Amino acid sequence: MKTVFASLDVLEVHHLRNLLEAEGIRTVLKNELLSRLAGEVPFTEVAMQIVVLREEDSARAAALVAGYRSSRPASGPQWRCAACGEAIEPQFTACWHCGSERPPA
Repeated sequence: MKTVFASLDVLEVHHLRNLLEAEGIRTVLKNELLSRLAGEVPFTEVAMQIVVLREEDSARAAALVAGYRSSRPASGPQWRCAACGEAIEPQFTACWHCGSERPPA
């Protein structure tokens, strides 16, 4: 069993675990309840961990985690929709108002 991801962000951990499970990689969560102690106990001791059950899945799981982390939403300035002129926050790839896609940078 190998830990492929650790974080205190409950939503991110569960989302990433779902992505791995959807790819057929069986996992378990460690420290799910201990993460509530963050601040009282060092982060490294209580962070939630996604553990891959089969060693042969570890490399593929690590690659999926790396791909997920590199594709996280962008930060930066707002962008303006070319179709309707709406100001959109940088993490969105489409206009919430009209549905037009964000133009390439």
